[in-house]
Amino acid sequence: MAAAIRHYLIVTASYWGFTLVDGALRMLVLLHFFRLGYSPFTLAFLFLLYELAGIVANLLGGWLATRFGIPRMLAAGQGLQIAGLVMLSALDPGWTAAASVAWVVAAQGIAGLAKDFTKTASKSAIKATSAEGSGQLFKWVAWFTGSKNAMKGIGFFVGGLLLDLVGFKPALWLMGALIGLIFVAGLLSLPRQLGKARSSTTVREFLSKSRGVNLLAAARIFMFGAREVWFVVGLPVFLYAAGWRFVEVGAFLAAWTIGYGVIQAAAPAVVARSADGLSREVPNARLWAGLLAVVPLALALLLRDPGLWHPDIVVIAGLALFGVPFAINSSLHSYLILAYAGSKKAAEDVGFYYAANATGRLIGILLSGALYQAGGMSACLFGSAAMLIACWLVTFLLPVRIEGGPQGRGRDAAPADAL
Repeated sequence: MAAAIRHYLIVTASYWGFTLVDGALRMLVLLHFFRLGYSPFTLAFLFLLYELAGIVANLLGGWLATRFGIPRMLAAGQGLQIAGLVMLSALDPGWTAAASVAWVVAAQGIAGLAKDFTKTASKSAIKATSAEGSGQLFKWVAWFTGSKNAMKGIGFFVGGLLLDLVGFKPALWLMGALIGLIFVAGLLSLPRQLGKARSSTTVREFLSKSRGVNLLAAARIFMFGAREVWFVVGLPVFLYAAGWRFVEVGAFLAAWTIGYGVIQAAAPAVVARSADGLSREVPNARLWAGLLAVVPLALALLLRDPGLWHPDIVVIAGLALFGVPFAINSSLHSYLILAYAGSKKAAEDVGFYYAANATGRLIGILLSGALYQAGGMSACLFGSAAMLIACWLVTFLLPVRIEGGPQGRGRDAAPADAL
């Protein structure tokens, strides 16, 4: 038990630092290039390879973590992040716009690989350590997910602050140094065998997932696409165009993400628990998905009123409300994937699921730039509502029992005391 808690805390602390840098990098790139005059759609394009790389990294990272162990995948992700930061710092202001965009897209692709190698390995580590930790799976997942999102929010603020205080390149160097320290600490602290198992040997075996994993992955595509539609390009550009400073935009996104993380961490106290780990949790996922879809739809309808008083205040108030059901739903999904995942190949199942997550973000990012350019923030919110309705419909297909075992409790089942 003591060793399990120690490994959990090490992985969590390592991912905190990584997520801080990842959030800061997102804000640095977005605001720096918007200041240089890039259009909303071009800004979205800068993150295209980042999300495409994330799909590959999640699929490949889960398999590699199973084959070589979680600590090596954490180290690989951190090393790639350092490489991406160094590459971005080499950007020359004298280059043409096309060359600059190509360079940034390539560097963001490396950062996308880094982030999702690290995330898949970290989430898989929780499954591996919770087996030794009295089955506290939901609590451990909720705390890990909530705390890392709070750290990402701090990263958004740090990114905007560093851009104001020290500029683009010095900020990148500082972040690279922090990741270097985390890289060394992880290599010295975690057992190399953590998470190792027999990996899949064929593509068919690798892609043969349970019905629960496949459906949850589909729901995740729509859910995270719905967030990115307004969050990545639409909201920062909307606030900046309304007269907000870089640091103010970063501070709001930080506050939203921190609050979202706190609610995620508290989700086990809100969600009704069941002895089998699914019979109450799945209906809760349906309930919170339905509530979530209502918020952007209402906001989009409000923004169509040309006489609306302070549209930016209405948007931030509404999106603060959006954070509550989104956080609880996200925490439920993060638990359910580990409940559905096979214990021996959890890293592969988690990687497959987060590849779907990255697919949703990719779709959302592209739609965010395109919809904002076409119809402003209200168009982004209508797009978000449509995707959330699709997510809600998919949750009605989620199994409330695991196939293959007594009373549906097979190799993929959550332990009875998982909550």
